[in-house]
This record gives sequence, C-alpha cells and structure tokens, in this order.
Amino acid sequence: MVVDGGVEEEGRKENRRRKEEEEEGGRVTHIPKAGEDGRFGWMLLFAAELWFSFYWFITQALRWSRTYRHTFKDRLSKRYENELPRVDIFVCTADAIIEPPMMVMNTVLSVMSYDYPPEKLSVYLSDDGGSEFTYYAFLEAAEFAKHWIPYCKKYSVEPRSPFAYFVSIDSDAVDGESQNQKQAADFALIKKLYEDMATKVENAVKLGRIPEEVRSKRNGFSQWDSYSSKRDHDTILRIVIDGRDPSARDVEGCVLPTLVYLAREKRPQIHHNFKAGAMNALIRVSSNISNGNLLLNVDCDMYASNSKAIRDALCFFMDEKHGHEIAYVQFPQNFDNLTKNELYASLRVINRVEAHGLDTYWGTLYIGTGCFHRRETLCGKKFSKENKSEMKWEDNKREEIGIHELEQSSKSLASCTFEENTQWGKEMGVKYGCPVEDVITGLSIQCRGWKSVNYNPTRKAFLGLAPTTLLQSLVMYKRWAEGNLQITLSKYNVVWCGHRKLSLGHKLGYLRFNLWAANCWATLIYATLPSLYLLRGTSLFPQISSRWIIPFAYVIIAKNIGSFVEYWWCGGTSLGWWNDQRIWFYQRSSSYLFAFIDTIVHYIGYSNSAFVITAKVADEDVSERYEKEIMEFGSSSPMFTVLATLALLNMYCFAWFLKVAITGKKGIGEVYETMCLQILLCVVLIVINLPLYEALYLRKDKGKLPSSVALKSMTFAGFACLCFKYI
Repeated sequence: MVVDGGVEEEGRKENRRRKEEEEEGGRVTHIPKAGEDGRFGWMLLFAAELWFSFYWFITQALRWSRTYRHTFKDRLSKRYENELPRVDIFVCTADAIIEPPMMVMNTVLSVMSYDYPPEKLSVYLSDDGGSEFTYYAFLEAAEFAKHWIPYCKKYSVEPRSPFAYFVSIDSDAVDGESQNQKQAADFALIKKLYEDMATKVENAVKLGRIPEEVRSKRNGFSQWDSYSSKRDHDTILRIVIDGRDPSARDVEGCVLPTLVYLAREKRPQIHHNFKAGAMNALIRVSSNISNGNLLLNVDCDMYASNSKAIRDALCFFMDEKHGHEIAYVQFPQNFDNLTKNELYASLRVINRVEAHGLDTYWGTLYIGTGCFHRRETLCGKKFSKENKSEMKWEDNKREEIGIHELEQSSKSLASCTFEENTQWGKEMGVKYGCPVEDVITGLSIQCRGWKSVNYNPTRKAFLGLAPTTLLQSLVMYKRWAEGNLQITLSKYNVVWCGHRKLSLGHKLGYLRFNLWAANCWATLIYATLPSLYLLRGTSLFPQISSRWIIPFAYVIIAKNIGSFVEYWWCGGTSLGWWNDQRIWFYQRSSSYLFAFIDTIVHYIGYSNSAFVITAKVADEDVSERYEKEIMEFGSSSPMFTVLATLALLNMYCFAWFLKVAITGKKGIGEVYETMCLQILLCVVLIVINLPLYEALYLRKDKGKLPSSVALKSMTFAGFACLCFKYI
C-alpha cells in the first residue's frame, strides 16, 4: 500500500507537471485566455516573433549563394589598350562648410590621377553650394595636379589622394637608406607644394573672401558678380583644363585630363532635387563637352584609393560574353576613419556578404557613390539582345569647337528650367522624389533588362569618412531607411515593379533593405514588454524546466553565434561585433522608428522628404573621443530621448524585480525558474546601454547627454513603469 501510494503520488506530480507544461506551452499552443494577465503582451510578442521570422527568411536570400568576382587587368590591356573608352567622372559637393574645399580637392586629385590615358579622362565637379571658395580650391588643385599626377605615375603612389598619401607614409621612411635621394627630394617638394596649396585655400576660407590679387589674376570669378545666394544664382560653368588644348600639359609634358567646374542654376521658387538634380545636370553637360561612354560618380569625401579601379570596371563592361548586358559596376562603400572596433558599426557584413549575395542575381544595388555607369542606361535605354553597344573608344567630333562656345552651349543644359516637360528624373537620368534616389534608379535600370555587378577588390577602390558621432550615424541610417520604405510604398515596390523581370531571390534581396524601417515595431515590443511584465511578475516565456524553452534557447544561441562567426569571418573583432549589436539596436529603436513615422506623415501629405547632408568634419575634442572609442552624444535629439527612455525603463524594471525577488515570499531561484528569459533579455538590454548610462550620469565632457534629455527620459520611463504596474 505504501509503495502503491508513493507511485500514485508520483503519478499525480507527473500529471500536474504535464498540465503546467500544456498550460504554459509555446506561443502557438497556448494563448492566455481573455482577461488573463499577460494576454496582451503574449500576443504582441507572438506578432513580433512572426515578423522576425519573416525578416530572417528574407535575409537568407542574400546568403543562399554568393558570388565573388576577380578581374584580369593585364588581359584587358593586351586586348583593348588602344580601344579604351572615354570616362567622365562626377564629384558632387553641396556645402563648403560641411564639406570643406580641401577635402573635396583631395577627392578630385585622386580621380584625376587614375592609371588611365589622361586624354580619355574628364573630371567634373558639381558644386551645389555655388561657393567661390570651392572654385578657388579647384583652380589651385588644377595647378597642383601638374606636379601631382606625374609624381603618382613615377612612384606608383597609392592612394592617390594627397592628404591620405601623406598620412599613410612616414616621411622618415622616404628619407631612409632604402630610398634614393631623388625620391626623397621629390617627396619633400610635392609635400611642400600640397601644404602651400592647402594654406592658401584655408586662409581664404578663414578670411571669408578671396584675395583681390587672386580674383584679378584668375579667370572665372566674374561669374559670381550676379550671385545672390547658393539658392539663387545663374549657371556657373568653367572648363579649367581643356584636355584638347596642346598647352594643357603637366610638368613632364604629358597631357592632362579635362577638368570642369559646374554650379547649376538655382532659383528659390524651383525645386532643385538635391543630389539627383545635380547628377542629371552633370550627365547633360558632360554629354556636350566630353561625352564619355562610361560615367563614374563619387561623393566628395569618397576618394579613389585604387588607381586601377577604372580598369577593374572595364573588365566587366568589355567582357566578350556578358559585357553588353551590364549597366553598372558598383564598388562597396568603405570608410577610412573607422576605429579598431568600429564604434558606430560599419557596412562590413553588407559589403562582404550581402552585396555578394545580390550579385548572384546580377542585381546589386546602386548606392549613389563609387559606381561606374554605362551612359546610355542612365539616359533611359532599354536592354536589347539585338542592339548591342560596345564600350570602346570613339573619336570626339567636337574638338573644333572653341572653349568659350563650348562653355556657353553647355550652360543652358544646367538651367533650372531645362527639365520642364521632359522625362528627366522620371524615365531619364537619376530618379526624383526619394531620399535614396540611387536605389530606385538602379532598380528601374534592372527592370529594363540590364544587369549590374558588385566588385570588391582586395585594395579598396574608394574610401570615405564614416560618421564620428552617434547622431550623425543615426541620422544617416534614418535617411536610408526612410527612402527604402518610400520605395516599398511607391510604384517602384520591387514585388510588382520587378514582376516577371526579377527573380524571387533578387526581389527578396531588395526587400531586405526596403523593409529596414518596419523592423522598429518588433524591436520596440521586445525591448519593452518583457521588462514591463517583470513589474507584475507575469511570465511571457516558458519556464527554464519546460521543454518549450528549447526553441527559444536554440534561436538565441544560433542567432548570436551565427552573427558573431559571420562578423569575425568578415574581418571584425569581438568588441566590434558587440558594438555592431548595440548600433543595430539603436538603429531599430530610433532611426527606423522616426523613418517609419516620417514616411507615413509624408504620404499623408504633411511633409516633404529632405536630403540631409552628413557632416564631414568634427571638432578636435569630438575627434579625440572618437579615436578613443568613447561614444559621442552631446545633443538633445529626440532620438536620444527615445534611446534613454528605453534604457532607463529596463533599468527601473530590473531594479524593481530585484527588490521583489529579494524581499518577497518567492526566492530568487523560484522567480528565475519562471521568468529566466525575461530576466536575461532585461539584463542584456541594460549591459548594451552602459555607454548611455555613463552619458546620462557619469560623464562630464561635452559628449555627455544634456540634462534635458535625462529629465525627459526619466519622466517618461518612470511614468510608463508606474502606469503599467498600477493601472
């Protein structure tokens, strides 16, 4: 009887245990009944998990199969050296304060110095700020190029941005025993010439005007006589170096590339369409001056780091099998000023993994910089197998036109009224009406039947400046996310725009980026509800002893190990991966949130999208903190209020939970048994926000969070906790 009673008791315990497991169950098998505490949170978490599963599936389209390409430039030279096409290079700048003239000139000089026949190379600077300081720097750069280009060719300089080159090379190494005296002397001379040029330009900027002796000696400044403001002026166009001119030679007597300055006409009452409008003006003006078959556009901070990049691109365009199908070759957007552990994250995984996944479908994104285009595809041409166009040299038939006549005839092409009643910005050129006009443009080209290629050489083709403050980074990602969401809600939605034109994997690859902003809601649900329910002692996940914990544990472990291995394979560090996770959370809970809201407001009709220029310079103390990998806040942005509120909310919830667990009837062990995943999630969110807590309460430097943000976030977080606990 005793034995039977013991067995009966054990049976009852087992039945109770099974009943409890059935009641707590998984997300699908058990949803709390109406009126039961936790029902609302349970259902929202289930919705968030469905979204995360869907989005994870989309991201796998870029990982199923990846394509890594290699070029053979020596074969290109042997076959086509005398038939290489003309190349027109566009450098775009918009503000001489945010984008300093000397930074822009380093980019200009780097692309002028490409390892490519100079008579086939033309460089255009679009100055949407219409700054005479930028024009003055452009003139000085043209003179310096006469020394810099032969120096680069003579000593095979890499990179060919003067500033980057002088930083990368130790002058003592040049003076060392391994170097001859001639090279040391040449290095000292070219460095002095560069420093003299930089001093002239920077002094003029500090002075706030161009010296009169310079204005009187140099041509072109008279075009600023009718200048009212950067939003109200005539077209300013100047061919600074005419490559056809026999006298346009460097110090070694070699031909120089054509060099053109353009500030398109602006009027206050006419929308100028930001960078897209500048690009379209450049396409038209260049067609009248040099008419290169191949177009390269780079941002003003994105200098050329690989002098062979043009030849790399031509290996694809001039390929006998697929060359006639390729519309553009996109190089990754890499940064020169990243810290060792990439404080504000980077595009490392996108460049090394996801871009190559899209390349499998011959459909890489056009990202607006570092991209070589076939001119005719930007002008709206559809792909046709019968009508093949070759990327080869065509003799310029405009050579007899005088430089003055050429300038005058080209000015009308940059008029602010030229595009009226035309297809520019619609079916021709870069698309208008979206913060990520480049992505829409690339998608429309692919929907016309063209292919695109991603190429990531060992030596980076272009290097730019990454954001040096958290706000800059969040604003940049907000613009990208907002533009991509606008694509999803427009006629360019890849699902129907690419119907029967793009493969399923290709469309999923686009959706991975187009749906960035939509991730904000699932992220916010997971960042708030599990912690808030700790206040009520309500479990939203299976107990640690339940078999239903296994799927959750698997997802957590597999996701994080997979993410870490992928990041490490891409060349990142362990701390860099952790920083990447932090910025991932910050982007989704602030940048994407505001991008989503602004997009909806835009479509309702209450606001228009604006193009925000990312600052390219930072104060000295900001730069010092960035180099030490100290996170920079320093402003009262609404994004910081959201982030601080989330951080404090999790800290308050965890503090209350500890108090109840220690002083309550249930022990810590029993509470941990029932709510282990909620506790773990809350702790992770607290740890990931440690830099934010420091900025709120511990730091004394200018990079801390303002007291107004601390006050607002404490009020919002406290109010949310009190309402959830007692209401």
